[in-house]
Amino acid sequence: MARSSRLRKSDWLDAGLDALARHGPDALKAEPLARALGTTKGSFYWHFADVPAFHAELIAHWADNANIALFDAAEQADTHTAALRGMAQQIAAPNPRDPFARAEPAMRAWAASHDGAAGAIATIDSARLQVIGALLDRIGVSNREIAQLILAAANGLPAKTGGDPMGTLVDLVLALR
Repeated sequence: MARSSRLRKSDWLDAGLDALARHGPDALKAEPLARALGTTKGSFYWHFADVPAFHAELIAHWADNANIALFDAAEQADTHTAALRGMAQQIAAPNPRDPFARAEPAMRAWAASHDGAAGAIATIDSARLQVIGALLDRIGVSNREIAQLILAAANGLPAKTGGDPMGTLVDLVLALR
């Protein structure tokens, strides 16, 4: 039996993540995505009622997956300190092979002008704050503002700073406890 070459909804969502990461939210339209996938706009509209519906599903897809690798790595760390350091470093310098991590800077930029993206970012950051706060509690740091500082620094640090700025920040927090 011949294998179908029909695109699945997940193919469109994956292409959307890639387009968002490479070109920003202006690339999230039916025609450029169809061109990138080598198909017609009809295939797009088979899966999505319109572009805003695609945007909503893309944002939900990203939000459902953005923290999985991050939290898995934290759970596998040998110590709470290693988990905290690893989470902060992964946020500041994400794995370039992780499509959800690659799309995050563009999703954050899009959040400035799109309510759905802003809501997803707020949800993701809230979950990260809870995990960072819990890790800090386990290592004896009870000031909740430290969790916010670590997350804000991790989100704001460019990946090309050199050295280990997130490790230095975690070391500073540990030294102050």
